[in-house]
Amino acid sequence: MTLAGLSRLFGDRLEAVVEAAAAADRAGIDQIAVPDHLAIGPRTDAYPYGPFPLPPDEPWLEPMTTLAAMAGATRRIRLATGVLIAPLRPALLLAKTAATLDVLSGGRLDLGVGLGWQREEYEGAGVPWAGRAARLDDQLRACRALWAADGAVSFRSDTVSFRELRCAPPPVQPGGPPLWFGVAASERNAARIAELGAGWLPMEADPDAIARGVAVLRRAFERAGRDPATLGVRANAPIARGPDGRPDLDRTLAALPRLAAAGVTIAAFALPAWARTPADLPAFFTRLRH
Repeated sequence: MTLAGLSRLFGDRLEAVVEAAAAADRAGIDQIAVPDHLAIGPRTDAYPYGPFPLPPDEPWLEPMTTLAAMAGATRRIRLATGVLIAPLRPALLLAKTAATLDVLSGGRLDLGVGLGWQREEYEGAGVPWAGRAARLDDQLRACRALWAADGAVSFRSDTVSFRELRCAPPPVQPGGPPLWFGVAASERNAARIAELGAGWLPMEADPDAIARGVAVLRRAFERAGRDPATLGVRANAPIARGPDGRPDLDRTLAALPRLAAAGVTIAAFALPAWARTPADLPAFFTRLRH
């Protein structure tokens, strides 16, 4: 489940997202994902994937805080960011926050990361827009070093450096939370995912485009000596519509085998597209699982 467009479903009662997570957990949903924006500037026309889908006054809950609240209300569902604009957080802060959330959730965090698209957000956070991809690499390598260390660790790169630091407690998951990358499937990004990641978060929902990206990523896994079958892919389920123009769940579910054949391992559903009120959610979750 993807929690985007919260105002459409929850209105001013945003705390109800925790109740929604608990209902998804009880129904057997596999994962719930929370997107990220620290702030939204006026230039939403810079959004690279077409018209920006939400109004400028749409509320965005901070993902790690939100998932921590959900962790306390759930028992088995995976808790994901999708995606966290990681370079906006200092490496040590990200390492500590993610490790804490992994511990408190019993090892249920999937850390989806990306670069974002809004220059103003970087400027407002005091983070350079230029070099953000290299900063992401350094940051995640530093996090991995801290998560895996049995004692003090030192790390040095162009953008992150520290000496003899301990970051305890370590995550529950060995090596730290799995890293999923919300980036285009270029050769450079494929090498990045093969080095550091567990999975890919494509923006597109078209199975043919996803299949092409998966092929690039699997080749990168092979070059890195990793089993390409272990690549995870979480993609949005393409919404099929009925004769009335409204989303049709049966038709959408019938199209999922084509998505799976493209290499997708997790199909994501944006809640506001499928429910009008929070009271609609339990029945929707149950329908998905049956």
